[in-house]
Amino acid sequence: MLAEGLAALAERYDVNAVYFFGSRAKEMASRLRGGQALVEHPRSDVDVGVTFRGGAHPDLRGMIRLGMSLEDLLDVDRVDVVDVWRCDPFLAVEIVQGERAYCRDEDQEAETELYVLARAGDLLPFQRERIQRILHPEAGHVAG
Repeated sequence: MLAEGLAALAERYDVNAVYFFGSRAKEMASRLRGGQALVEHPRSDVDVGVTFRGGAHPDLRGMIRLGMSLEDLLDVDRVDVVDVWRCDPFLAVEIVQGERAYCRDEDQEAETELYVLARAGDLLPFQRERIQRILHPEAGHVAG
């Protein structure tokens, strides 16, 4: 029933793929498969990553409506919805490496996942340098 509800919701909001990630990802994936999920973080929100069909991106109201619909469907207090194309590149990697719950167009999603991984890979050296500067501000600029 949850899978059918996700498919209907995806159709309504032009969603191509839905991913569960974060602390409740395994629980949500188990529920999707019809299993009894152990709720390890009952007060935690459910993190949901989405991609949209054909490059569509809803406005803020659309994202809020999508989140509220997911809360109702999943029967949880709070869902955080993240658009894979509009988030931080490293968060996008975490999302696509999460639990894919629904996918309408596998080819489009494969391209999305490849792009997300390539973009993060391209930015990784800069991210490492940024982290070093945060952790060791006294070191100043490192010539390279």
